[in-house]
Amino acid sequence: MASPSPVEVCVKAAVGAPEILGDCPFSQRVLLTLEEKNVPYEMKLIDVSNKPEWFLEISPEGKVPVLKCDEGKWVPDSDVITQILEEKYPSPSLATPPEFASVGSKIFSSFIKFLKSKDPNDGSEQALVDELSSLDQHLKDNGPFINGEAISAADLSLAPKLFHLETCLSHFKGWNVPENLTHVHAYMKLLFEQESFKKTKAEKQYVIAGWEPKVNA
Repeated sequence: MASPSPVEVCVKAAVGAPEILGDCPFSQRVLLTLEEKNVPYEMKLIDVSNKPEWFLEISPEGKVPVLKCDEGKWVPDSDVITQILEEKYPSPSLATPPEFASVGSKIFSSFIKFLKSKDPNDGSEQALVDELSSLDQHLKDNGPFINGEAISAADLSLAPKLFHLETCLSHFKGWNVPENLTHVHAYMKLLFEQESFKKTKAEKQYVIAGWEPKVNA
């Protein structure tokens, strides 16, 4: 029986280094899903500051990630892509129970607001701490992963975002996740030690380079 041809997926290339995997957390989420499901894939790196014509033809909005489906159609949006992968490759299941699907879902937007904030009194730091505290309580009750013992889609969505949070807030603000959030710290360590994560993460220097223009805007 012939082995299946690799799935084609377009992801962001590193800023200033188009031959190296870049810092897009949504691209990494898709790559993590493919890794965890043991699906062979072919990665096409897209320099988002100089998008090739062929890419704009398959992704008119110019967004990554995009995945090539069976019928040759290219599909954008990591939410849609990971759902397609779950349906097409059901084993191992990465489905997160509906009641846990939104755990940690506001952390990324809270992180961005705090990262871009120039006003220490605007409440953005406390809003992020509140979201992380909520995650900490969930992990205390249900961990070590969001859905208990097994990694699931919610973890694969959150892992790259927490990596960006840790890397950027430390670099740009000298800020770290509060030490009393011990379950969050253990969770991040667990996620970042996964083989799938090590294989698909961007180097910290490229994460910083990716955020620099947004921070200084």
